[in-house]
Amino acid sequence: MTNNASSPTIILIAGHWLGAWAWDEVLEDLTADGRRAIPMTLPGLDERDPDRASRTLDDQVTAIEQTMTQVEASEAEPVVLVAHSGANAPVSLVLDRHPERVRRVVWVDSGPVASGSVFAPDAPEDLDEFPLPPFDALGEQASLEGLSAEALEHFRARAVPEPGPVLRGRVELTNDARRAIPTTLVCCSIPSTQIMELADAGHPMFAEVSNLERVDLVDLPTGHWPMWSRPGDLARVVTAAATSSAD
Repeated sequence: MTNNASSPTIILIAGHWLGAWAWDEVLEDLTADGRRAIPMTLPGLDERDPDRASRTLDDQVTAIEQTMTQVEASEAEPVVLVAHSGANAPVSLVLDRHPERVRRVVWVDSGPVASGSVFAPDAPEDLDEFPLPPFDALGEQASLEGLSAEALEHFRARAVPEPGPVLRGRVELTNDARRAIPTTLVCCSIPSTQIMELADAGHPMFAEVSNLERVDLVDLPTGHWPMWSRPGDLARVVTAAATSSAD
């Protein structure tokens, strides 16, 4: 496939329990007119990997770096990273280490993490993996709005337990240049006005948002998994973000 000259390559990275398969419906629209989009399955989330439970945040960062290098070998231009939910930890590390290699980052019901963040600081050292919780428990932590019974069944059937080392991994950031990368926040389960209020108030989940130098806010009201509840709309938002000026 020839990449649309006006659009950089888009790398899609889903959150916990998910692999490249999570983007199937979005991918169909994203690539309809020749854009190049690459969905990733991060290390630790490939059910065929016998060592997946031992994979770490560093392994995930390396995998994203390798995908970026493959793209750059043929296109010699920065990529657009699309990060959903818990993919924010490895993607924040990539932005810190390689800000010049990213044209724009699109956070899907997610956002950059602060230095020192640990997703599950209380997770015991002997926790090998964390499977997808029952939906009644999951729904108390993240909105399931817009997901059909079929989508939930598919989610349950395909979900891969999250590796314990990833949940316990600490994100250490040192390069403030990451904050200058053009950023789009796709706000789904929490509206953009509330996110900015939380960011300005220093809420630990959103404090880093207030440090971003160039950020666009897009409201896409739905639950935490818009790639299934509003795939066409999400594809249009990502396309618009990817083709917008980086200046």
